[in-house]
Amino acid sequence: MYKMPIVSLPGEGKMLDETGRYVSVLWQQPESLVFVARGRSYRSEFHINPTDEVMYMLKGQMNLHYRTPEGKEEIAVLPEGAIIHTPAGIPHSPRFPPDAHLLVLERKRREGEVDRFQWYCPECDAFLHEEEFTVSDYAVDPVGKAYRRFFDSEEHRTCKECGHIMPNALAESEAEKKSD
Repeated sequence: MYKMPIVSLPGEGKMLDETGRYVSVLWQQPESLVFVARGRSYRSEFHINPTDEVMYMLKGQMNLHYRTPEGKEEIAVLPEGAIIHTPAGIPHSPRFPPDAHLLVLERKRREGEVDRFQWYCPECDAFLHEEEFTVSDYAVDPVGKAYRRFFDSEEHRTCKECGHIMPNALAESEAEKKSD
């Protein structure tokens, strides 16, 4: 017999805060994937998801950076209690503090679907780097893995247009955690 999942969203947020984890997957089924995320202060990439996403701001406020079809960066501000739909294929970057929580609903990836993560130079907006992942299990934190690959490489963080080297925000964030 299938049990219907019932989850306390405030409880999931509290658990993320207490453990320092960034994602709690509530369920993954062939047609749905639902998770609660805690903000990452170092987030700067644009995620290109092969599925639509619905995001509901449980606690705090999020600035959803996204790129228009013309490549211009825009920001949609999502206050606590608000919901937003992000269509498949739109480069987007949910940016919110570590004490804020977001509920994300999307379709589990199908065979052959690829998630892409792109970074742009903070100085001149030139394309820096792209990471691709096949996401079969969201609980393994593909965003965190994409970050590590990007930030661990100075070559990936160096702009070919203006020469700016993007700081290693992941290392800075980890150093802050250790000093707390």
